[in-house]
Amino acid sequence: MIPRKRIRNIGISAHIDSGKTTLSERILYYTGKIYKIGEVKGSGDTATLDYMKLEQEKGITITSAATTCIWNDIQINLIDTPGHVDFTIEVERALRVLDGAIMVLCAVAGVQSQSITVDRQMKRYRVPRIAFINKMDRAGANPFRVVQALRAKLNLNPLLLQYPIGSEDNFVGVIDLIEMTANYFEGAKGENRVSQLIPEHLQDEAKEARVKMLDRLSMFSEEMMEMLLEGKEVPKEIIWTTIRKGTLSLELTPVLLGSAFKNKGVQNLLDAVDLYLPSPEDREVVTAIDISTKEKVNVYPDKDANLVALAFKITDDAFGQLTYTRIYSGTLREGKRIYNTRTNQRFQVSQIVQMHANKREHVESAAAGEIVALLGVDCASGDTFCSEGTNLSLEQMFVPEPVITLAIAPKKRDDADQISKALNRFMREDPTFRVSIDPESKETLISGMGELHLEIYIERIKREYNAEVYVGAPAVAYRETVSQSASFDYKLRKQSGGSGQYAHVIGRIEACEEPFVFENRVVGGAIPKQFIPACEKGFRDAIESGLLIGYPIIGVKVILEGGSYHNVDSSEMAFRVAAKQGFQQACAKATPIILEPIMLVEVETPNDFVGRVQGDLSSRRGLLLGSQTIENYAAIRAEIPLVEMFGYSTPLRSLSSGMANFSMEFADYRQVPASVQQQLIADAAKLRG
Repeated sequence: MIPRKRIRNIGISAHIDSGKTTLSERILYYTGKIYKIGEVKGSGDTATLDYMKLEQEKGITITSAATTCIWNDIQINLIDTPGHVDFTIEVERALRVLDGAIMVLCAVAGVQSQSITVDRQMKRYRVPRIAFINKMDRAGANPFRVVQALRAKLNLNPLLLQYPIGSEDNFVGVIDLIEMTANYFEGAKGENRVSQLIPEHLQDEAKEARVKMLDRLSMFSEEMMEMLLEGKEVPKEIIWTTIRKGTLSLELTPVLLGSAFKNKGVQNLLDAVDLYLPSPEDREVVTAIDISTKEKVNVYPDKDANLVALAFKITDDAFGQLTYTRIYSGTLREGKRIYNTRTNQRFQVSQIVQMHANKREHVESAAAGEIVALLGVDCASGDTFCSEGTNLSLEQMFVPEPVITLAIAPKKRDDADQISKALNRFMREDPTFRVSIDPESKETLISGMGELHLEIYIERIKREYNAEVYVGAPAVAYRETVSQSASFDYKLRKQSGGSGQYAHVIGRIEACEEPFVFENRVVGGAIPKQFIPACEKGFRDAIESGLLIGYPIIGVKVILEGGSYHNVDSSEMAFRVAAKQGFQQACAKATPIILEPIMLVEVETPNDFVGRVQGDLSSRRGLLLGSQTIENYAAIRAEIPLVEMFGYSTPLRSLSSGMANFSMEFADYRQVPASVQQQLIADAAKLRG
């Protein structure tokens, strides 16, 4: 079994089209995992980790894919994640279980909108990262501008470890500023890394870049600072150790250069993964909650300790459910019984496999620090598995709320069962995909993170379940909230012979930053303790549907202050109903308002079309945030209501002669203008008849 120190659990994340999957393919090739390089787009072999037909056709990554490879003597457990914001949950759950990450950036575009999202996710889970500036061969490549953007836009502390030898079409290699050698990549696929003397015309620039690197790095090492002050040469071992220290503490981001597509710089990146990214033993201590005592417990990566593991992703295929699992403590063995702390169920581990995209390699056991998959386990994403006698729950991952909804209906009545199976499977696999039934029209509604997100699932229903659906127009997932405080005093009293129903609740509601907060301030037993959870359930029932247009209510705090009960007629159900009615009573007085999802939009367009594009964005109720000119292109950033962005790709092509493209991600929920709110309420009233 490989030592924990020699394991690297890493992910590759970036903005769409930055070259993540192309980089993953080179990593697999240079580590000997594959013997022929596939490509994301174009004819020939397809990329190994984009194994779904839809991924190959669209040229994008839809689901994260895991694999394991060996570089020198380290085991790299690698997860390639999607770049498109619609599939952000794949990045979220990968970063939740990984120890380190590679952030890929385009040498031309630099820090883009999804780069900002990925950075926020890495910081949320405190994941140390290396930055890899890719596409150095592209026209307009400027790594120094990208380094400045990392500092200015992401508030990172980037440390450039290499200097480019040429750029754009003339990019041929990199200068290692630590060893002060020029690295070139020869052979048909760049497989032969050759170290030579630094070209004469670059020696002064390389020396200057090294001095800057060491000067900034000396802030993390007194030993290095003393050596520099005394004019001594700093050994490379001290430099490596200092960079590793700064990276693991999240105070430093090493930056490397290359072109994955042109097979340059990838081997240096693999060396950096070994040198600077953490092993499972180097990561900050993971904490879990003891379900019995509600106290925090540290979980250490000890293979001989009790088992603690997290099911972070599930997929279904012809062989049943496949559960991707990160082991944080202990050893998982086939045939052993383990415990799901959420369901309180025990089950036997029947089969453990290591994944290579959609291929599987059987293993008999896996220890702390490893990522494997289990076959035939009935569980949900986010469940914690423990040894018998251990009752811990690991921290859940952040799940963003859906922002777009479609109504669907089967084209053939016979397809209804297959569609139901598909929707149930997709909900289990993807926490951001939701299914509901419209209470008025009885239509089936699917909700997700964007048009592409839902389009992919509709296509998968057709391909994987041989069923087709009618699709309604996309609808925005609005939300409602309250704009002021209001009180409630609601008494439920029903008597119809026999035992009755009695519950009385007093309290108030007010706006807050969290989606929902419940605070119990009942004293003196006005409401017995056993009925308080029922009251909270009633309040949660009430926020599922707002009073204005029926969308969920967010940003509200409920304070339960008092009430009364009856020794015979009071029950949990009575208090649940009373709480719901009391909330609605207060909500009607709290001036409810409608919120709409606002998207952060980034448009890349040739400079000739900037005026047209900005004018069009403004006409869509857009708030222009600024623009940045890169060579002959401009990147325009704006915040725009989602409802104004449906089908935007068609008018954008028309405005820019097909030369512009855009990306967008959810930014926030904000109040709609009064005129829009009136129209939404009128439309909802018409639907209710």
